[in-house]
Amino acid sequence: MTEAGALETLVSQQVVIAMKAHDAVRTTTLRLIKNALKNKAIEKRAPLTPAEEQQALATMIKQRRDSIEQFTRGNRPELAAAEAAEIVVIEEFLPKALDEAGLHALVAEAIAELAASSGIAPTPKEIGVVIKAVQAKLQAAGLRAEGRVVSELVKKELAV
Repeated sequence: MTEAGALETLVSQQVVIAMKAHDAVRTTTLRLIKNALKNKAIEKRAPLTPAEEQQALATMIKQRRDSIEQFTRGNRPELAAAEAAEIVVIEEFLPKALDEAGLHALVAEAIAELAASSGIAPTPKEIGVVIKAVQAKLQAAGLRAEGRVVSELVKKELAV
């Protein structure tokens, strides 16, 4: 999926497959993905790049995680389960999420590189610089991680 619009085409094909399989949850979620991508492209007035497509999907996942949290607090487990099922479908179209051990190694590597380039180890004041370096490494490797998890891990590493 390196060319612009390839993800939207793939999602359209998956909608047809899900409809034929009578999978209502998957069909609805795929249509939501397709609409989100199309709206983002209209907003931009140009085809989306693969990175922008991934960002749109990551935003959808974040929204659903927030909804799950709200539904759980509101004692609505059936709605939380429906949101969790949507997350599973959306994640199919994103690169594999990095596990915590891999992310920990990536954060340590970014801190070491920043320390080597500046001559001094980053302090807690440079959290933003380290997070940007980690995000750049993730993107270069074609991986993804939730921003909140990256932020927490960087804060923990720099506090030591």
